[in-house]
Amino acid sequence: MKELTISSDAPGERLFVLGNEAIARGAIEAGVQVAAAYPGTPSSEILETLAGVAKGLDMYAEWSTNEKVAFEVALAASICGIRSMASMKHVGVNVAHDPLMTAGYMGAKGGLVLVSADDPWAWSSQNEQDNRYIALQGYIPVLEPSSVQEAKDMMADAFELSEEFKHLFMFRSVTRIGHARGDIVLGKIARERRKGQFVKDRTWLVYTPREARINKPLMLERFDKIKKRVNTLPYNQLKLADGARLGVVACGLSYSYTLEALKWLGIEDRVSLLKIGTPHPLPEELVIKLLSSVKEVLIAEELDPFVELHVKAIAGENNIPVKIHGKDRLPRIGELSTRKVTEAIADLTKSKPPLDFGRLDKLEKETAPLLPWRPPALCPGCSHRASHYAIRVASKRVARDYGQDIEPIYPGDIGCYNLAYNPPQEAVDTTICMGGSFGIANGLAHVIEAPIVAHLGDSTFFHAGIPPLINAVYNKANVTMVIMDNSATAMTGFQPHPGTGYTAMGEKAVQLKPEDIAKACGVEFVEVVDPFDLKKATETMEKAIRFPGPAVVVSRRLCAMIEQREKRKRKEAIIPYRVDQDKCNEKCNACIELLGCPALIKEDGRTVIDSALCTGCGLCAQVCPYKAIVEEKP
Repeated sequence: MKELTISSDAPGERLFVLGNEAIARGAIEAGVQVAAAYPGTPSSEILETLAGVAKGLDMYAEWSTNEKVAFEVALAASICGIRSMASMKHVGVNVAHDPLMTAGYMGAKGGLVLVSADDPWAWSSQNEQDNRYIALQGYIPVLEPSSVQEAKDMMADAFELSEEFKHLFMFRSVTRIGHARGDIVLGKIARERRKGQFVKDRTWLVYTPREARINKPLMLERFDKIKKRVNTLPYNQLKLADGARLGVVACGLSYSYTLEALKWLGIEDRVSLLKIGTPHPLPEELVIKLLSSVKEVLIAEELDPFVELHVKAIAGENNIPVKIHGKDRLPRIGELSTRKVTEAIADLTKSKPPLDFGRLDKLEKETAPLLPWRPPALCPGCSHRASHYAIRVASKRVARDYGQDIEPIYPGDIGCYNLAYNPPQEAVDTTICMGGSFGIANGLAHVIEAPIVAHLGDSTFFHAGIPPLINAVYNKANVTMVIMDNSATAMTGFQPHPGTGYTAMGEKAVQLKPEDIAKACGVEFVEVVDPFDLKKATETMEKAIRFPGPAVVVSRRLCAMIEQREKRKRKEAIIPYRVDQDKCNEKCNACIELLGCPALIKEDGRTVIDSALCTGCGLCAQVCPYKAIVEEKP
């Protein structure tokens, strides 16, 4: 029997998949022909999945330079009648916001879907923004699944709905959907392959103030039709319980929590339940039916009271005397859970919780201190550790010239290197957004007298680092900009980018060099260093910081994880280092306190190297003042 894969055309068969793979499968079943994205957790696996099967399905998939470009690629395909999608994490939608707002006016020709992977509790993000508000601003309908299976089905339907209403749709996932695993029942794969056709129509495609004024009423007309249709979509379901006093409006994943909570409490037949798969626009007819049948309503949704506010507005407009609960009973911060929903429903129905949650909390408080503190850390052998060390040593040397009590400033960015925020490096002073390190450095340069050394990664440089670099040149900002080039978008899964020399579909491409771009932008001081040549790297960093004006240092070394994999493939021995205890000063601790490498540990008061973790990078040997760290003999 042939093994099933995500691209198998086997309707009715079951496959155990990641939520993001299910989303990709839904797009495959819909016959998507163009998919573009920028990697970012929790969305990355969607495009990775599509890229892996693109050639076999006659599909085009790309990792775009940033989210704005990704959305524009998908929009262009839609304009030409092709089903297309752009996927990104929630903060990536901010980058795509400019074309997104105009796309709402334009509508769609080929089905057009934007996947926004939101991140409640900010598990891998700098904020937990709720992108339903962006959809509200842009008159973009939102589809939000409650399970892995529904994520697949809903994604497939999204393209059909987009074409039916000639409108852009947003598919809102969350971390617990994208990174959950579950069975899906495969549907049939659409085999239609359209040929793109660009029809010139300036009234539709050229947006001057005149066209905007003409097309906004058309957008509102389309949206009003969608508002009526959502009342009959299968993703919005109302179950009225006879004599129910309480009704629950449950949105997306919160619906699954609510089902479990009601079953846990044994009151499934005593509570009315409205499942919401379209938080924007809401199915008003179903909402009114629920509000009119109960005395109290609980809105179960993650993050902001988006649906809650709209339900309250519907109740007010229709003079329905019902008490509506939401964020007075459920948290506005972080993810919901079965427990949180259970507690809220139990309180409102005077039901007895199935467990003594207070006892669980007490047990957690008692056991938590017993667990070791394990903050995120740079990997053993990570070149960023060496880059940060060189930056700190060099900048502190220069800081002495500024006078007493002057501290260097290290604007940081989004990526692996941000893990140096933690001790012992403490080499990150700001982290705002992609490319923000160079942008913040520009502003600091004009108001602060101190060495300013900003850093970001190679993928981030191509994504959002070039404009602030140009700004530094144009406005004569005295800053040092370090590009930590490890030849991968490492933190999100090693996806390729313009500096790697190959595309999402594995094809060879032009390999762009950050140093060439910096020179072309007018930076006069541009140097490339190997961070593991610590002496030269530090000297170069110092020269860059002393240079009067913007300076760029590209600190280039292949990501340690990729390097180790390649060595294993070549069956090349990885030779770890060890500590010569005869030379080691046990009270020194310089290697541990300066580097924080996980392979360096204390054992019975002695400094030792865990050979299972050591990659043989030799950085600690260069830092040790007693020359006590040496290579193991093969």
